[in-house]
Amino acid sequence: MTRLRGLERKRPGQLLQMRKAGLLVGRVLAALAEHAAPGVTTGELDRLARELLAEAKAASSFLGYGAAFGLPPYPAVTCISVNDEIVHGIPGERVLAAGDLVSVDFGASVDGWHGDSARTFGIGDLAPEAAALCETTRVAMWDGIAAGRVGGRVGDISHAIEASIDAHVHQYGIVAEYTGHGIGTAMHQPPDVPNYGRAGRGERILDGVCLAIEPMVTLGSADAATLADEWTVVTRDRSWAAHWEHTVAFTGAGLWVLTAEDGGEAELTARGIPFAPLGD
Repeated sequence: MTRLRGLERKRPGQLLQMRKAGLLVGRVLAALAEHAAPGVTTGELDRLARELLAEAKAASSFLGYGAAFGLPPYPAVTCISVNDEIVHGIPGERVLAAGDLVSVDFGASVDGWHGDSARTFGIGDLAPEAAALCETTRVAMWDGIAAGRVGGRVGDISHAIEASIDAHVHQYGIVAEYTGHGIGTAMHQPPDVPNYGRAGRGERILDGVCLAIEPMVTLGSADAATLADEWTVVTRDRSWAAHWEHTVAFTGAGLWVLTAEDGGEAELTARGIPFAPLGD
């Protein structure tokens, strides 16, 4: 591992370690989505995530986070945000209902290497506008991932996400206050990865850098507010929100989506982007 201008560059063996964390994160998110149903509480989903972490002998990237920054230590291993909650929803007694739109963000550390991912899904059938919001956000994430390459700039990713969202007739809100980020031996590292911006700007992407790319999109205004718990972020106009995220490794050979079960092969190949797993 080397650092250049604050960026952590991973060697191939270290990327393989990050893949272990990424696969665990992806599998836990899939299990939570499968378990989520009307009548299930967000606290029950968090308890399932804790059990799966314990079985894997892995550590939570989220539990206790924030104390170093003057925030209340985060009390859960998942962030579960429902409907008008954008990010950082604290799981608890809330009971999920048919038609809810649920975003689950989850991070895990295996042998000191982090993986971070989020997905949004419906509880039963979604209203058409909620389903479209979810898919718009998912596609924007993949469009952003596909725009990144070694030698390119972070702004290339940001611009691709913004252009993907703005291509729709519906005027979605792109949440500006929260961004993607570098990731590796810490969950949050330089550089920030905004979800809007100009191509060709920002930090240069180097071989061995890993980024968490995560658009947060709303059906209405992008203006956000933080609730009294100092964590839960909601839309000011109470419009619904979606959040998708993957951890991505960038190498000279191509891209490897560490938190996707298939490493991102299907989505990257469909876009003509080199897929470069290491012994996956």
